[in-house]
Amino acid sequence: MKTIITVGRQYGSGGRLIGKKLAEEFQIPFYDKDILKKAAKESGFCQELFENYDEKPTTSFLYSLVMDPYAMGYNSNSFELPLNHKVFLAVFDVIKKIADEGPCVIVGRCADYALADYNNLLKIFICGNMEDRMKRVQQLYDIPESKVKDQIVRVDKQRASYYNYYTNKKWGDIKSYDLSINTSQFGIDGAVELIKQAIALRES
Repeated sequence: MKTIITVGRQYGSGGRLIGKKLAEEFQIPFYDKDILKKAAKESGFCQELFENYDEKPTTSFLYSLVMDPYAMGYNSNSFELPLNHKVFLAVFDVIKKIADEGPCVIVGRCADYALADYNNLLKIFICGNMEDRMKRVQQLYDIPESKVKDQIVRVDKQRASYYNYYTNKKWGDIKSYDLSINTSQFGIDGAVELIKQAIALRES
C-alpha cells in the first residue's frame, strides 16, 4: 500500500467513517481534527485558533486585499498576513509533513489541494442524498428533526466556501477528485470496497 487518500465529504454522508475504516483496513494513520492539534503544536498558535478557523471561510475585505496585494500595488512583504491565513498555511504545512511520512488517510482541510504534486494521491469525494444525510446527522448528533436540514446546508456551505476560497477549485465538483461516491447508492461498506478496488487498480 503506497497511496495517500484524501477525503472530501458532504456533511452527514459518512465520509469520516469511510476514511476511518480505510485506515483500519490498510493499517495506516488516520487524520481529521487531530491535524489542528499538530498544527497548533508546530506553529506555536493556540489550538482554539485552529478550531475557530477550521473549514470556515473568511469574507474579510482586508483579508482579500492581503491575498492579492499586487492588485493594490503592494509587495507581498508590505504588511503582515492576517491570522486566518497564517492558520491555513500552518495546517497546509502539517498536511505535507504527514504525507511525507507515508500512506495515510486525511479528511477535509483542502488536503487534496495541499498534496496536488504527490503522485501517490487518491482524491475521494463522498456525497449522499439529503434524506439519508439527515437521518445520519440526527442519529449521530441528536439534532431536532426541524433543525437538521438547516444544519446540513450550513455546514456544507461553510466547507464549500472554505475550499473554493483557498484552492480556486470547486468543492464537490467531479473535476477536483479522482472518485466521487454516493453513499445513498453504495452504503458505507460499499464505498470502502469501491475505494479499495480503486487503490488495487492504481497500484497494480
